[in-house]
Amino acid sequence: MKKPEILVTPVTVDSIEPIIQAGATAILIGEQRYGLRLAGEFHRENVKKATEIAHQHGVKVYVAMNALFHNEKIDELPGYLTFLKETNVDAVVFGDPAVLMAAREVAPNMKLHWNTETTATNWYTANYWGRKGAKRVVLAREINMDAIIETKENAEVEVEVQVHGMTCMFQSKRTLIGNYFQYQGKNLEVEKTDKQRQMFLFDEERNAKYPIFEDENGTHIMSPNDICIIDELEEMLDAGIDSFKIEGLFKSTEYIVEIVEMYKEAIDLYFSDEDEYEEKKEVYLEKIKAIQPPNRDIDTGFFFKETVY
Repeated sequence: MKKPEILVTPVTVDSIEPIIQAGATAILIGEQRYGLRLAGEFHRENVKKATEIAHQHGVKVYVAMNALFHNEKIDELPGYLTFLKETNVDAVVFGDPAVLMAAREVAPNMKLHWNTETTATNWYTANYWGRKGAKRVVLAREINMDAIIETKENAEVEVEVQVHGMTCMFQSKRTLIGNYFQYQGKNLEVEKTDKQRQMFLFDEERNAKYPIFEDENGTHIMSPNDICIIDELEEMLDAGIDSFKIEGLFKSTEYIVEIVEMYKEAIDLYFSDEDEYEEKKEVYLEKIKAIQPPNRDIDTGFFFKETVY
């Protein structure tokens, strides 16, 4: 069995070094013009800096190009992909076939990871995109553990699974909340990803707060809890899942570092002594609960179909 990659979304260039020291073996970065729901905004100069830092440590760099592209941005894709090729990033994350077609023209050797957030729900679809050129599929967050394992058993491509952090529940290309404020005659801007000034939708019945923000890609409503699967890694480790993603959106670098350290330790422990991991996994879970932000709990998402948002 091989250990999975630990993929992390850093907040800033300065956060990359401590995240790597904590155990990250790959990072996902990008800018909102081309990528969706990123933990930090990395314009071209910062992509260069991040790649230089990561590669010095043997860590891979993936750049998000998984936005929903309309006609006015299509002409930009070859130029951005050319820049990423010249920067020597390790892969591009895409959902729109326009990215794949542009990559074939200007960066034919670029590795591509297919990620549409919600439609990667079976191994047949994963292999379809693999035959089109994708080297990896990012599985939907709404499928359960059995489906994840079955997909890995039949996939002809690498498989990535999110194991920690918030997930997206809803996206609209429209700035819905901003438009509503404007309709009311209020001069209010919907905060984006500033951790200190978030906007929430509140569900009184479930006592749940859903983070909401707007950016160039529209309105995003996020899950009220964070996925945490640190105590249920066995099946995915045995199956050989290629990449575990830790999502850093709305989190501080300090929090991300602690989370990465714990997942790294848990994974290493499982491979060295399964029984000791079994004994200690509840300890990891309690440690994570202790550092969770106020009013933001953890759950197992849809891994066991226990969560209903």
